[in-house]
Amino acid sequence: METAVWRLRSRGCWTDAAELLAPRATEPAAALERAALLIERCLYTEQGWGEAEEALRAAEAVTRTDEERGAAACERGYLAYASTLLGVRDRADEARAALGRAAALIAPDTPTRALLDFRRGLIAQNLAESPQAARAAYLRAHTAATEHGDILLLSFTWRHLAGLALREGELKEARHGFTESLRIREELGYLVGTAPALASLAEAETEPEAGRLRAEAERLFRLLGGVPTWLAAQLTPRPAI
Repeated sequence: METAVWRLRSRGCWTDAAELLAPRATEPAAALERAALLIERCLYTEQGWGEAEEALRAAEAVTRTDEERGAAACERGYLAYASTLLGVRDRADEARAALGRAAALIAPDTPTRALLDFRRGLIAQNLAESPQAARAAYLRAHTAATEHGDILLLSFTWRHLAGLALREGELKEARHGFTESLRIREELGYLVGTAPALASLAEAETEPEAGRLRAEAERLFRLLGGVPTWLAAQLTPRPAI
């Protein structure tokens, strides 16, 4: 089951992956994973908000422990963040409150805490526009993901730390982080996240390598049916100067 869900998720088939977990919707872990899949679909496709909300409420209803309640709050904060970031509805206050609630419930040394720190970094960077706070949160998440062997999360922390480095003109550091993120995603077979990784690395490279990376990103983007939707703007050909 775990392998089947991963294969579908990695190819952007979140609805099918969530359907596999539907028979176990009364189990806290399965219900939360199902909600997380549908929330990720929202972020990558900008669709399915109602289904994600319904799945999350169902997951919240079956939580039993503080850790489970904290994990559900972490997902609620992420859904609210995605809605705000993509301009669907401003839920920034809800995102902050939910992640704050998660921080009070999730133990400091758990894998879920690493994911929580990463998401707090996202809010600091993209909603609060505080790169220093974002860097600190990403570094905490990166360290914890390394300790817990969360390889997929490491691909995200590498990429976002590299993005901050790129903004500061640290090309060598940015290139290294983007390269590590891409390497991990290719090794894991995380296809839906490979195009964004290629496009990000292209931003830190010079021509002709940058053009080759963008072309490969566009090929994968089209192969997956235009997912993630927000990548289209980054792949738009730039006018000659």
